[in-house]
Amino acid sequence: MSVLTVNGGSSSLHLVHVDGDTAGARLDRPDPPGSDDADRAVRDFVAAHQAPAAVGHRLVHGGDLVRRPAVVDDSLRTALDDLAGLAPLHVPPTLALLDTLRELLPDVPHVLCPDTAFHTDLPIAAATYPLPAEWRRRWGLRRYGFHGLSYAYATHRVSELLARPADGLHLVLAHLGGGASVCAVRNGCSVDTSMGFTPLDGVPMSKRSGAVDPGLLLWLLDDDRLTLDQASDGLNHHAGLLGLSDGRSGDTRDLVAARDDDPAAALALDVYSHRVRREIAAATTSLDRLDALVFTGEIGWDQPEVRHDICAGLGLLGVPLPVRGNRDDDGPVSPASATVPVLVVQPREEIQIARDTAAALKTTAADGSDG
Repeated sequence: MSVLTVNGGSSSLHLVHVDGDTAGARLDRPDPPGSDDADRAVRDFVAAHQAPAAVGHRLVHGGDLVRRPAVVDDSLRTALDDLAGLAPLHVPPTLALLDTLRELLPDVPHVLCPDTAFHTDLPIAAATYPLPAEWRRRWGLRRYGFHGLSYAYATHRVSELLARPADGLHLVLAHLGGGASVCAVRNGCSVDTSMGFTPLDGVPMSKRSGAVDPGLLLWLLDDDRLTLDQASDGLNHHAGLLGLSDGRSGDTRDLVAARDDDPAAALALDVYSHRVRREIAAATTSLDRLDALVFTGEIGWDQPEVRHDICAGLGLLGVPLPVRGNRDDDGPVSPASATVPVLVVQPREEIQIARDTAAALKTTAADGSDG
């Protein structure tokens, strides 16, 4: 079926027509969804193409409201506003795009595809925070995990590349891009992941801090050192690689080019590689063995220097140094004799969104016929 996939971020948007597993016409914009320029571009793009059979929307945080891909109706749309605070950089742009596209394409179904769905069945020991039980019950505090669409696609792709069924694979996957996380997959299912209640947790990212000592944050918020708004802005927009490099750049390409002459750029890359290695090593403790280490996301796919630095500290796990740079296709970058192959998979979230959209509509139709 033809699906218009919609992926809106805090400062960009991507629309792709997908038919089966084939991507066609696309719109890629650096404008934040909801801006006048972005709104005009979306309207022009929709007007220029035949209406799809369905529209699939990436939803970064589904919370407890959208645990699986779900067809949007007016009642669900109203309830979605309560999710905005869980991922303030991502959910509001998604809702802005959803409203625009429901207006432009009112006669086709719209499906929300949450990034959190892949981690819905995390083992309870991995999902539960050591917080007061009353807090956990009252506010649903748990580890949700993110980048699920990317992990679902990459797991399926690795199964094809290794010619082994996904339900028999034990993998560690690293999605490294503007946002970044690590995930352990056992028999095709997520069993641990580095991001938690929000997409601010885990490894350092382009501009987001990743995990820091909660006591440090309490100290900063105490005695008027920082306001809550200042802390939120710093953690979300001025930390991570950007903060580590003293404001030089949040882009690993810039930092790799500068690290020989700029100690701050070198520090940023060293901290990043160290923290990703820690999460990869920790993730392996949720597996019986390590069948492959998989890099995806823009950095994971396209930054061989970063992959090399990360793998350089994983020899204890049997992970070799990569022996080749970038590829034109998905596959191994490790020696043919590697006990634990290192693979790269191009991020194709639009394909997974289309698959999840089709599956959700099929389930909805079956439920309707049963009832």
